[in-house]
Amino acid sequence: MFSEQDLFDLMIYMTKTEYKYSDLTGRIIKAAMNVHTALGNGFQEVIYQRALQIELRDSNLSFEREQEMPIYYKDTPIGKRRVDFFVEDKIALEIKAVTELQDVHVSQAINYLEAYDLEIGLLINFGARSLQFKRVYNKSFKQKLQGNPLQRKS
Repeated sequence: MFSEQDLFDLMIYMTKTEYKYSDLTGRIIKAAMNVHTALGNGFQEVIYQRALQIELRDSNLSFEREQEMPIYYKDTPIGKRRVDFFVEDKIALEIKAVTELQDVHVSQAINYLEAYDLEIGLLINFGARSLQFKRVYNKSFKQKLQGNPLQRKS
C-alpha cells in the first residue's frame, strides 16, 4: 500500500518524464490526491466526481463532466458513452470508488480511448485506502481515422 507521500512522489516523477501530456496528467492526479486526502475512501463515486469537479476548476483546468461522446466505426456513429471527465480536450478521465482496481476497469478505460479515438487517459480510484491511478494508452491510436469529430479539431 502506498502512502499519500509515495503517491505524490510518483506523481512528481510522472510529470518530469517524457510522457505525452505529463504536465496535464500530473495536475489531474494532484487534484485527485487533494480530494482523496480531504475525503478519504468510502464514499460513492458521485461524491468524488463532485469534489473533483471543484478541484479541477480550482486548478484552472478546462473539462466537461459526464460528457456524452459518440463512438464511431468507419465514419459511422454506432453508439454513445459517457466519460466521467474530458479534461483540456485531451485526457479521458475515468474515476472509480472500488476497494481495488481490477483488470476489467483498466480494460474499460482503454476501450473508451479506442472508441473515442483518444490517445491518453487516466483511471483514478478513490475507493482504496490510498489513491490509485493508472495512465492508460490507446496503442492503436489513429487520430481521425474512425471519424470521431472530437479529433477533427486539430
